[in-house]
Amino acid sequence: MESARQRAGLRRLPLRAAAFVVFTCVAILAVSGWREWISRQVLLGAAETEMENLARSLTQHAEDSLDLLDSSIIGAVSRMEIDGTGPDAIAKLRNVFTARKDAIERIHSLGVLDQDGNWLTEPGTVISTLSNDEFFRYHVYSNKREAYVGRPVKSLADGEWVITLSRRFNHPNGSFAGVVVGAISSNYLSRFYQQFDIGRHSSILLLHAGGTVIARSQDSATYAGRDLSDRPLFRDPSLQGPGGAYALKSPLDGKDRLNFFSRSSRFPVVLLATVQKDEVLAPWRAAAITRMSVVLGLVLLIALIGTFLVRQLMLSKRMAAALAEKEASFRLLAEGSSDMVTRIGLDERIRYVSPSCRRIVGWGTSKLVGTPALAGVHPDDLPDVRKIVESMKRGELEEARVTYRTRHRDSGEIWLESTLCVTRDERDEIDGVVAISRDVTEQKNLEGKLEALAVEDGLTGLANRRCFDQRLSEEWARAYRDRTSLGLLLIDLDRFKEYNDTYGHPAGDDCLRALAKILAREAKRPGDLAARYGGEEFAIILPNTDAAGCALIAERIRQALRVAKIAHASNVPSALVTASIGGAACRPGMERSVGPVSLIEAADRALYAAKDGGRDSLVMSGEVHNLLSAASGQ
Repeated sequence: MESARQRAGLRRLPLRAAAFVVFTCVAILAVSGWREWISRQVLLGAAETEMENLARSLTQHAEDSLDLLDSSIIGAVSRMEIDGTGPDAIAKLRNVFTARKDAIERIHSLGVLDQDGNWLTEPGTVISTLSNDEFFRYHVYSNKREAYVGRPVKSLADGEWVITLSRRFNHPNGSFAGVVVGAISSNYLSRFYQQFDIGRHSSILLLHAGGTVIARSQDSATYAGRDLSDRPLFRDPSLQGPGGAYALKSPLDGKDRLNFFSRSSRFPVVLLATVQKDEVLAPWRAAAITRMSVVLGLVLLIALIGTFLVRQLMLSKRMAAALAEKEASFRLLAEGSSDMVTRIGLDERIRYVSPSCRRIVGWGTSKLVGTPALAGVHPDDLPDVRKIVESMKRGELEEARVTYRTRHRDSGEIWLESTLCVTRDERDEIDGVVAISRDVTEQKNLEGKLEALAVEDGLTGLANRRCFDQRLSEEWARAYRDRTSLGLLLIDLDRFKEYNDTYGHPAGDDCLRALAKILAREAKRPGDLAARYGGEEFAIILPNTDAAGCALIAERIRQALRVAKIAHASNVPSALVTASIGGAACRPGMERSVGPVSLIEAADRALYAAKDGGRDSLVMSGEVHNLLSAASGQ
């Protein structure tokens, strides 16, 4: 029966392992797919926010343009009602209109019509039979004095589509005397919208509230004047608010687009910004294909490794069963293995060790049998190893894998990876543990080197730019949380290009290393960090340091560099290698409107000030918030 139970367990084990591998692969694919979907939604959300902001900004531009045109018209109305419509008054007004058109590009035309619709000024011109036009009829029959924005019309003077804005003026007795009308060119609006690079197949449209296209960023001459009043933007009740977004196939070019609209609260115009959905998703799609290809490759690799491990597990189980039945078979298999196989009793002493022990730990079998199995484990790793062994002795674990440090007889400290398996006697009671160990020192050393390369500059030994960026964000968050100061110094070697040209790049590398040693000596507190920022530019992060402390450390760096007396003939007047230093300090907890990038910008501006001031000097920027406020005020 015991043998039957073992065989049944061996039959079930591959199925369980295979199910685990399948579950792992499916889970990885599901998580990756979910992550890509989230990335897609985040990208669409960011595009929506960006385009909504653009729509609101361009709506404001349209309002500003109409306001500018209206200010000219208001002035003309005042002149007409005060000076009348005599030849002298009209001549003066014609000169004013000409000056305004020449000075302001967006004004296409300005003109005055009398009460019969006849031009009193040069007809700029907007349309032909003005007495029959919409804006003229509106002012004839309406006593309202506010501005009236008409539908887009085509100018007969130059064939351009324009949008008109007009106001009536009255006789002294309050009766209708005529209309002052101005126009903004569709071409001007189209050229202005073309400045915004929102995509090859994307567009910006300005429409009249009635649904007529005023201007389009692309092919404006083709689309201007089209009536889109039957489209959802003007028909759908859910889209009649001040602004929003919706997805729709464009009626103009038939492409699936994301549409973002903003209605003016002051004028009857609507700004519509549209982006092609495929264009927005193109970067994500390319990246997603790459990432999913990597994930699929990883899943395939896991499947292959899982298959291999299932086979190895079957082999290990069979080996464990053979060891439980016959010690001779165990010894035969163990002594033929390149790994060190150790059998440990419940007293934690070694009962058997394979001959591979001499190659792996430097000791022979006679020296190890009977000794404590955990005697050579490094003190820092011993608690974890002992915890696993105790769990296996209590029957809480059947198998375990652990990596730890131990002593080699000749080589000193090495890393071992051991796979532990519980052994049982004929009564199915635990009688010990079998450990299969291999030397993974080379692998661990390689991992350590890779970790060091990820954060260390290869030339100077200082932290690299990646480590600097990460540490600055951490220190900023810490200073914000603790309400402490944070200082930053940017150090740039003066005329370093001329130094390389004169003394050669090997000497330039030596010069950079010399400066790095000085910076490393000054960054002596646990929280300080000296880093190579790029090229000949270095940086020091100084937590809990105000501007005075930064200046003190910067002066020590400059003096130490002078004491080094590195010759630099091109660096006059000292003829020595010198450095310009820009410093900045702030209290993040008191300046919530800025961030780590602002601290770098402040120090960078201070560095350029030191350069412009003659080099070999220190310039402190002052408080970051004040500096940014002064810069924005300029």
